[in-house]
Amino acid sequence: MRRLAGVLVALALLATGGCAPTATPRAGADLWHGGRLYIATGNTTGVYYQFGGGYADLVTKHVSGYEAHAEATGASGENIQRVATGDMDVAFSIADTAADAVAGKGAFENKPQKVVALARLYRSYAQVVIRNSAHITKFADLRGKRISTGSAGSGADVFAGRLLFAGGINPDTDIVRQRLSLPETTKAMQAGTLDALVFTGGLPTPGIADLLASAPGQYSLLPLDELLKPLTFRYGAVYAAGKLPKSAYQTATDIDTIVIGNLLLVSPDMPEQLAYDLTKVLFDYQVELSRVHPEGANYYKADASGTDPVPLHPGAARFYSSG
Repeated sequence: MRRLAGVLVALALLATGGCAPTATPRAGADLWHGGRLYIATGNTTGVYYQFGGGYADLVTKHVSGYEAHAEATGASGENIQRVATGDMDVAFSIADTAADAVAGKGAFENKPQKVVALARLYRSYAQVVIRNSAHITKFADLRGKRISTGSAGSGADVFAGRLLFAGGINPDTDIVRQRLSLPETTKAMQAGTLDALVFTGGLPTPGIADLLASAPGQYSLLPLDELLKPLTFRYGAVYAAGKLPKSAYQTATDIDTIVIGNLLLVSPDMPEQLAYDLTKVLFDYQVELSRVHPEGANYYKADASGTDPVPLHPGAARFYSSG
């Protein structure tokens, strides 16, 4: 599909008599996939989409000969599969889903995916938003409620299922589970057809910020610290304690939650120099990325290579070892 998209763009230009944009890559055998790169992000109101769009612009501007395009997707699970099949070239993924993918576990049972990492990026925060009129004051009160756990197959959906199980709630029998994208979820919350949502994302997540701002006092965020121990007991140290700072959504206090790392993934078939250059853009132009979204400031070269159990691409490894 990635190549079909490029063909359609070219045909559209010919049909309209238009000219190719100035950033169109030059032809040449040295350019992977003809110089056109596709970046799999996430829902349009999530951080992946904002961050990915800014990253695509910087790649187009600073990696000679290449033109990058950020695409909206169902996020982590879909992103990994599309990179592994060659439909996408670069993908954002939450770390727990990526770990399952390379090990052939969870949603990828007995089907390990061929992906490698360029970097560990900012952390995602577990966010459980409830409608106050639903009379939910603690996590156990989610039982029997109408809850969106995110797009089917997304990292948010996988994590939501694990979080609910950790709280003693079967996500498939103890709640009315709806697998909706974040834009669909926030609309349903506003319409009163959902009682709560579970999402993982950087701060602030645009869709959640808009939801909370749309009706002050009608929504709250649940603390999740009690669920960290059962989560780490079952799934290991991929999860850690964190706080939703009150500045993120203008809440009265910081809120205890759970955090998960994010990875930037590519195919192991990507040329080493291109992987090096794509990794370099993340750090050489980090200030610009932080202007696209605040999470652009929240990753560091000193620990960005810590992507285990997902292996680093050799090009990325060369970048980190270069000092």
